Amino acid sequence: MSYLLKRLGFYAFTAWAAITINFFIPRVIPGDPVMSLISRAQGQLSTDAVQSLYVLFGLDSQRGLVEQYFDYWGQLLRGDLGSSFLFFPTPVSTVIGDALPWTLALVGVTTVVSFLLGTGLGVLAGWRRGTWVDAVLPVTTFLSSVPYFWLGLIAITLFAGPGGLFPSSGGFDPGVVPGWDLSFVGSAVQHSLLPAATILLSSMSSWILSMRNMMVTVSAEDYITVAHAKGLSERRVMVTYAARNALLPNVSALALSLGLIVGGTLLVEIVFSYPGLGFLLFQAVGAKDYPLMQGIFLVITLSVLVANMLADAAYLLLDPRTRKEG
Repeated sequence: MSYLLKRLGFYAFTAWAAITINFFIPRVIPGDPVMSLISRAQGQLSTDAVQSLYVLFGLDSQRGLVEQYFDYWGQLLRGDLGSSFLFFPTPVSTVIGDALPWTLALVGVTTVVSFLLGTGLGVLAGWRRGTWVDAVLPVTTFLSSVPYFWLGLIAITLFAGPGGLFPSSGGFDPGVVPGWDLSFVGSAVQHSLLPAATILLSSMSSWILSMRNMMVTVSAEDYITVAHAKGLSERRVMVTYAARNALLPNVSALALSLGLIVGGTLLVEIVFSYPGLGFLLFQAVGAKDYPLMQGIFLVITLSVLVANMLADAAYLLLDPRTRKEG
């Protein structure tokens, strides 16, 4: 129990530090975001209108920095992330809410599938060393060293474009109205297959290699020898004794991967112009949309923290030693 409380305290402190840094981002970056917005709009505003924009974006210089800081916390507690410069006057929470499901559907599902397939193949490769399974290791080593976006460019060249099997950009076909109907879902799935395949090929290789190496290490432990001596079946020893203990490092890696889902495949979404959170962050940086960048950074930070909390809970279930005090 004390272990769990310590971890919760650590996560609470980390969340406070991340939110505090997020508050200072637009205040330390050179330039004036409000004046940048006005210049892009090419409009002439009165002094009162300009001052209203500063108040709207929480950058009112007439209020002290401490007061602005507590106002920012108040906005977050109300679920208010401010208004986007790029999509003004749409709230940041609405913009992120529109893009987040695309990233979760693409990268979230792909990451989980990659983990399951890679871990399963890694268990077989580590347990049955010297068999045909080892022949795929050079291929996986090569694929794990290739960035997502480079595989994406190759995939577009080979399988997309005029006469290709898959579309090269976008989340759905032009003219299709988003909704829970077969035409939209089918179009969205077709557009996601190519980026999903590039992510799957590249990320699955790392799971295979890491799990295989851990299985080799665990197979030499004394409790594996004892399990064999007790006459347990090969499958039970492999799954219950070896794989369960070898899985622990991969659980931590999975937590980080899940936490970085919302921004970890930025370049893939840029390559495919996929309407997810990574592509939205790219647009926000290009337009100097500080409120939108703040909101996306906050979502990324909180998702990493939540994923690590889930990893700690998984550790407690998988490894009884972490449940013992002292």
